[in-house]
Amino acid sequence: MIIHPQIRIAIMNIQVKPVSTHRAILSLAGQQYPAAIGKQGVTTDKREGDNKSPIGSFGMRPAYFRPDKLTAPESALPFTALSETDGWCDDPAHKLYNLPITLPFEASHEKLWRQDDVYDLIIPLGYNDDPPRPGFGSAIFMHVARPDFSGTEGCVALALPDLLNVLKQVDIYTTVEILPAE
Repeated sequence: MIIHPQIRIAIMNIQVKPVSTHRAILSLAGQQYPAAIGKQGVTTDKREGDNKSPIGSFGMRPAYFRPDKLTAPESALPFTALSETDGWCDDPAHKLYNLPITLPFEASHEKLWRQDDVYDLIIPLGYNDDPPRPGFGSAIFMHVARPDFSGTEGCVALALPDLLNVLKQVDIYTTVEILPAE
């Protein structure tokens, strides 16, 4: 934890350390949680559709939850309830690339209202968003892992109870550091 000298707030750092191609350990405040990462591991050269998690430190952005399945989690992060018309643009040629969008949407996108439960909680990570660079990867989230912890398309995924516990400890000043494989 770092205390910022000018604004005197605690900055929490989450570390995600790969242990195999698509498995990792997320560490926060002395606790460790199993995590899934990109199906193809991690990279310093993230590209749209490469199924890799980007290496680096990324802020946590305002988050989303499925109100038909959960209540807003206990967290200092701001949460918005998802609706069936929420999506995220992943079309590098579109001006709304790597931004939330409303469905229906003409360009390539991800639906955030999914049936497989992995997007019941979504915390966008501050990767390639200030401003987005076309083709360098979009929709890098922290979200719910599949039961078998199979690899993601580049996101960091945790079991729902673990994600809820992590959310109790974070705020908008928290960074998620994805480390290189050893």
